[in-house]
Amino acid sequence: MRRSTFSLLLVLGGVAAPPPPAAVLAAQASGPRITQPDSSPVFKWRPHAIGFGFFATLGAHWQLEGVEVGYVRRLEHGLAAVSVSGRLGTFINESAMSGGTQGIGFGGTLAARTRMHSVAQFGEDEGGTDIGLDLTFEVTGYTSAGSPQSRVRWMAISVLPAFSLGSGDAAHFGIVVGPTAFLDDGKPVVRGMLAFRGEAPLARRERRP
Repeated sequence: MRRSTFSLLLVLGGVAAPPPPAAVLAAQASGPRITQPDSSPVFKWRPHAIGFGFFATLGAHWQLEGVEVGYVRRLEHGLAAVSVSGRLGTFINESAMSGGTQGIGFGGTLAARTRMHSVAQFGEDEGGTDIGLDLTFEVTGYTSAGSPQSRVRWMAISVLPAFSLGSGDAAHFGIVVGPTAFLDDGKPVVRGMLAFRGEAPLARRERRP
């Protein structure tokens, strides 16, 4: 009987208790809220890349073939990229069946690449990879050792259309072919240039802590 009376008093006391003031309710409603940190990835522009590839001059008789590697600076506005690279190759006699290799050629190149004109895309619209055409302008200075050519040093100016693969600041690959004018003390000689090139970005994508 005492327990029932005590429980009844507690219930009556809770019902009869006055409600909390409106100010208290407002304070509770406007109190600090705990928000979850934004863990979405933050993608930063990656302007630095390393370029690499294989190059070859085209034509009969002695041609220069080799590899190239360099630094690529990607731009957010205007041109797509500018680069500086080095070349190392050997002279190959395209008319000889065997034993047509002689001498070594060295080159330093300054280049600028236009933005790609996309003609197709792999994957989704936002995360897809573009396929398209771009244009590269190059100025290269060469020197050689043991070359079969009569000249030891010369300069070349190239205008090279390319069939390219890549989007934004991701990896970029291209097949480049076009005319190259070789300049020395005599009359300029125009030959073709073929190159298979790639670019790998150096900076990493970071996440917001």
